[in-house]
Amino acid sequence: MKLKELERQAVQVWSPASQYPVYLATGTSAQQLDASFSTDGTLEIFEVDFRDPSLDLKRKGVLSASSRFHKLIWGSFGSGLLEASGVIAGGGDNGMLTVYNVTHILSSGKEPVIARRQKHSGAVRALDFNPFQGNLLASGANDSEIFIWDLNNLSVPMTPGSKSQQPLEDIKALSWNRQVQHILSSAHPSGKAVVWDLRKNEPIIKVSDHSNRMHCSGLAWHPDVATQLVLCSEDDHLPVIQLWDLRFASSPLKVLESHSRGILSVSWSQADAELLLSSAKDNQILCWNLGSSEVVYKLPTLSSWCFDVQWCPRDPLVFSAASFDGWINLYSVMGRSWEVQQMRQADKISSSFSKGQPLPPLQVPKQVAQASLIPPLKKPPKWMRRPAGVSFAFGGKLVTFGLPSIPVHQVPQPCLRLVFISQVTTEPELLTQSAELQEALGSGNLLNYCQNKIHQSSLQSEKMLWQFLKVTLEKDSRMKFLKLLGYSKDELQKKVATWLRSDLRLGESPQSKGDDLNSNRQQAFSIQTSKHTTWEASASSAFFDELIPQNMTPWEIPITEDTEGLLSRALLLGELGPAVELCLKEERFADAIILAQAGGSDLLKQAQERYLAKKKTGIAPLLACIIQKNWKDMVHTCSLKNWREALALLLTYSEPEKFPELCDRLGTRMEQESGWALTSEAKLCYVCSGSVERLVECWAKCQPASSPMALQDLMEKVMVLNRSLELLRGPDGVSPGPATIYRITQYANLLAAQGSLATAMSYLPSDCAQLPVQQLRDRLFHAQGSGVSGQQSPPFPFPRVVVGATPYSQETSSPRLKFQSSRQVTILPPRPRIFTPRSSLMMPLTPSHPSPYQGSRMQNTSDYRPSGVQEAQLLPLGPGVRPGPQDSLKNAPVPKGNLQRKKLPETFIPPAPITAPVMCLAPEPRGVLSSQPAVPSQCQQPLEKINRKELPPEHQSLKISFEALLQRCSLSATDLKTKRKLDEAAQRLECLYDKLCEGTLSPPVLAGLHEIARCVDAGSSEQGLVVHAQVVGCSSFSEVSSFMPVLKSVLTIAHKLHV
Repeated sequence: MKLKELERQAVQVWSPASQYPVYLATGTSAQQLDASFSTDGTLEIFEVDFRDPSLDLKRKGVLSASSRFHKLIWGSFGSGLLEASGVIAGGGDNGMLTVYNVTHILSSGKEPVIARRQKHSGAVRALDFNPFQGNLLASGANDSEIFIWDLNNLSVPMTPGSKSQQPLEDIKALSWNRQVQHILSSAHPSGKAVVWDLRKNEPIIKVSDHSNRMHCSGLAWHPDVATQLVLCSEDDHLPVIQLWDLRFASSPLKVLESHSRGILSVSWSQADAELLLSSAKDNQILCWNLGSSEVVYKLPTLSSWCFDVQWCPRDPLVFSAASFDGWINLYSVMGRSWEVQQMRQADKISSSFSKGQPLPPLQVPKQVAQASLIPPLKKPPKWMRRPAGVSFAFGGKLVTFGLPSIPVHQVPQPCLRLVFISQVTTEPELLTQSAELQEALGSGNLLNYCQNKIHQSSLQSEKMLWQFLKVTLEKDSRMKFLKLLGYSKDELQKKVATWLRSDLRLGESPQSKGDDLNSNRQQAFSIQTSKHTTWEASASSAFFDELIPQNMTPWEIPITEDTEGLLSRALLLGELGPAVELCLKEERFADAIILAQAGGSDLLKQAQERYLAKKKTGIAPLLACIIQKNWKDMVHTCSLKNWREALALLLTYSEPEKFPELCDRLGTRMEQESGWALTSEAKLCYVCSGSVERLVECWAKCQPASSPMALQDLMEKVMVLNRSLELLRGPDGVSPGPATIYRITQYANLLAAQGSLATAMSYLPSDCAQLPVQQLRDRLFHAQGSGVSGQQSPPFPFPRVVVGATPYSQETSSPRLKFQSSRQVTILPPRPRIFTPRSSLMMPLTPSHPSPYQGSRMQNTSDYRPSGVQEAQLLPLGPGVRPGPQDSLKNAPVPKGNLQRKKLPETFIPPAPITAPVMCLAPEPRGVLSSQPAVPSQCQQPLEKINRKELPPEHQSLKISFEALLQRCSLSATDLKTKRKLDEAAQRLECLYDKLCEGTLSPPVLAGLHEIARCVDAGSSEQGLVVHAQVVGCSSFSEVSSFMPVLKSVLTIAHKLHV
């Protein structure tokens, strides 16, 4: 591809690689004359700025010269000084050699000519600076003259040897060796090349073609191999390039033959020794690969001969070519078409002829367009190849490769490139603890494992949690839970007995003791006799029953008008209810309880409630809970300071089927209302209830950025609790929830990354149909190779795609056509948001469960999972989001009536993916392309509607959740810009409510909206964004474009505000 161009009849030279910016120096060519036949020359310096898209070069310096140039060379001599840019040496006619200071040319200040020497007898056509000693300059001219100049002392040059060789010839090219600083070579028209050793001041070897038909026009040393060089021939009968090795100088190693006429110049890339440029009289410029001897890059045929090609020392992609037609062009070997330059030239011409009206588009003939294509290099050049590489593979494998440390020219051919595969372990402690856990699970000796964890725990909360986990593996766990909470029946009986004995010694008399003794004897006698009582009384017992006691004091029934009299009348009439009311009014609670017991269970319950309501003692709430058995209210109303006592009450009195739910409620309240102070204690409630899912969710809130060891600690607790549940309910009675599956999969990935593949596979649930779990199982199975024995290969978890099939239906592709046609409209509505779907980093999990408070928390979740491949499309439910409605939302308005969310479909079937940017365009008839200006959609019109339908009951919760989120964000927002965004979002969400009223949204989108609302209710905006991306990625853009972008904006604001 052409990068720059310059119209000059000149020779050229690049600035050294150390020079920046990059310059190109040109000197008027002595080989060409213009119409004026002037012999004056000009030396110009141009800056090469590839950031400028134009083809022009910026001239930075110019200097008039007394003669024209055959050769220019730019050396780095003096560039070590401040603001020094090196020197340029120019060879002219009549043996003239001129050295210029580049800095002075650029600044136009001091005299730029350092020296002029006229030692040669003819035109100076060969120049080269020593790459190791920048002060040494070699020059060659007619009659085999070669001089070595020292720029520190230009008075007397040295010669590499005598001119005794006959016949005397012109020096066509000179080149210093790139590896050995005292080796110089020269090329001659006769076809021979002479190699000089300056230490001996004599030639050491001559190479030439035996055919004697080769006329050398240029030579170049190999950049890496000191003994190899190339010669090119300008003879039209032998247009070849020969690669010679001085160790075998009898014949060339390689001969490159692709030019049809004589070769004028060659240039060897210093960045890639395999690339060699050549230009010839056939108007072609070729780039060779010396390793394969093939042409890897070819410019289109030029209009004239190119007499000089040079690689750019600083930018290895670029080379310059000077041609006899008076142009110097800069090209890139990373080939592209010339369309850019052609279109730029066409635009210039069009601007001159347009006169304000656009011209019809240029129709380029197909053959011309194909001819302008320039293929890139067939093989990546060395500077683009990776000398070394490293990549992590699955299972903690590290794959590395690199070049050998020996020099390139010493590498044997063919070279074996080794790839090393290593096992990397970054968490050795994790593997140790994982092995201990695996051993305990395999042997079943979890009691000792828990006991060791108790001894190793330094924190009291951690020690307590492991004690609770150990109790779950034992029998009679409720009583042992009570002991761990500090409540023991044996200790209580001892304390009560001690207190009673002390009270008797302090406050009772002997008479009372005797009365108590008699009463105890009578009680014992009555109990003893009651054991022998039968329904058929004997005759003797009937006789004694009919006897009337003697000397008994008669008792009277009060008939007064006071309370006693009213009470007597009520009892005489059998009105026990009013009698109890009178007793309670007079605070005769004992009489009221006795009468109520005789009146039945309902009356007794009312009397107990009235008693508990009037007796405001410290123990009264506890008595009320025990008598009324209203444990749900106790969980929600008791002080969190007494969480131990509340848990003890549940352990002692609650029914087994309601116990897990009540413990979950207590733990949830401790999490939400304690401000993270009782999070560790809440885990004890989840252990008691056996709620693995709640335990994992609680851990996730405490560990937002989980470390490997923290995840290992969680898995230890989860596995122990799972094993206890299996012992209690059986293997089929335990099914992990979404958060648990997510963490188990994360843990399995972590183990796999450490190389523990078999252990990682053992943790994955065998009956889980989620796509990430199936994919991980498939990778683990095949990564173990032959190490898996006795296991059946898992099913193929990836969707099979038929290559070449059309993935989109006509119905799905129509919105894309509408979007493309709408771009022709001149008047558009306000620019809508463009939503770009992104893939979720969270693994997709199963849909949310119903409310855990409607039954046991550990219900089987398989009823809510879809079957088949569609499980891959389910919405993600992260570990921080709990299924079901939440009680923590305080600012949300209370809905009227009992509103229920719409039940999610059992199979989440996503529509076709987005195929075009989401634009807020008006709906058009399907299959018809509109040529009229687009009409703004509903989301861009005034959104107050008078006769809007009422939201369906199953969707009212969506509006409640989103409006509550907007309210919380508005209260937390401090800047006006955010508040304006929220006000605008509140108006634009009306589009969503309209669609809900109309019932036009598909079931998958509705399911996703309800999932987002659950995330909002749980305060997890980040998870809501993940679900949002999942919904948009599998929905039709025309369906969701009016409300999904604004919903994402609200969720993003909520995430930033931490609401």
